[in-house]
Amino acid sequence: MFNQIRLNAWSTGVRNRVAVPLRVELWNGQRLDFSSEPPRVTIRVPNAAAVRYLLSPSLYNLGTAYVEGAIDVTGRANDMIAVVGLLAANSGPRARLLRALRSITHTRAIDAAAVSYHYDVSNDFYAAWLDPAMVYSCAYFENGDETLAQAQRKKIDHILTKIDLRPGHTLLDIGCGWGALVIRAAQRHGARCVGITLSENQARHARAQVERAGVGHLVEIRLEDYRDVRGKFDRITSVGMFEHVGVRHLPEYFGRINALLADDGLAMNHGLTTTNTNSKTAPFGAGEFIQRYVFPHGELAHLGTVLTAMQEGGLEALDVENLRRHYARTCALWTDNFEAKAEQIKLLTDPRKFRIWHVYLAGCTYAFEHDWISLYQVVCGKAGRAPGGIAWSRKYMYR
Repeated sequence: MFNQIRLNAWSTGVRNRVAVPLRVELWNGQRLDFSSEPPRVTIRVPNAAAVRYLLSPSLYNLGTAYVEGAIDVTGRANDMIAVVGLLAANSGPRARLLRALRSITHTRAIDAAAVSYHYDVSNDFYAAWLDPAMVYSCAYFENGDETLAQAQRKKIDHILTKIDLRPGHTLLDIGCGWGALVIRAAQRHGARCVGITLSENQARHARAQVERAGVGHLVEIRLEDYRDVRGKFDRITSVGMFEHVGVRHLPEYFGRINALLADDGLAMNHGLTTTNTNSKTAPFGAGEFIQRYVFPHGELAHLGTVLTAMQEGGLEALDVENLRRHYARTCALWTDNFEAKAEQIKLLTDPRKFRIWHVYLAGCTYAFEHDWISLYQVVCGKAGRAPGGIAWSRKYMYR
């Protein structure tokens, strides 16, 4: 009875503040509508104990309740995230709290386990909603009307052009995923490439793709930690990987890139950043949800922190490009693909993992659209070089 009273008071308070296209169906048959419009999302609360999730409706609390099966939610993922965002923003200060970034330990074993958790779901799982080349990072929509496959190919070409990759260059790709970038670098530029990953599934698939593409004489795929790589490379790329490094370890990470880079070489770091200058997580518990369910031990730094760490690692930033709009579009297309293939994907993983990814991809779209997180490509070279080796303009990037 007490929970019922609290729920009625809470729902009245929300309705007085904002119209939400939501219906809540309670275990006793009662329905609560939060708008005069037809509901786009329905939350079913099976028992009184589950009311507590609604009374503090952060993205973490309601996301956890959905993932763990404490409540049932129906509707399109984008609508689900938007509705929870409205509830969190209009349910009092408790839902608005931001948490400071926790100090996270990063070792080779911990990082390998975290990567395996995220990427070794199965190759078939990722293939169901990624583009045919299985590129799992922000695409590049040069005109805005590209298909996902076209935009991913343009992203790879944009990166390789930015680093001025030439025939005979050696290229290290840190976190090579399923191999698309190194294969393209070998095919289009004649570069000799090493791709490294900590995911056994990725390495196995990438090696098969290298052989299928006929570039085995130019491309080597290794199951290797970036801290263990030896040698010198003319060009280095890191795409969607440094989020796993840890904020405290960024100077060490960039220092390692510096040590591996040829004196006149170029490197490019393509990665997610937080837009919160105080190194706090995303609002309404979104960061906590991702930390627990999606990217264990993942950490996002502000762009200012990234550039400082890059300089501390002995590298000079030469070009910085914001691709936030591009990643919002990428995640929206991934979400559409995921929902279109929902029945197939349910057969490829367990129900809990399905629910995690169902809301995670849409949640990322929402986060990019609301400027909680962003994506930057930073081209860099060794600090202290004579300026004669630096391009006069950015024209060469768009030739």
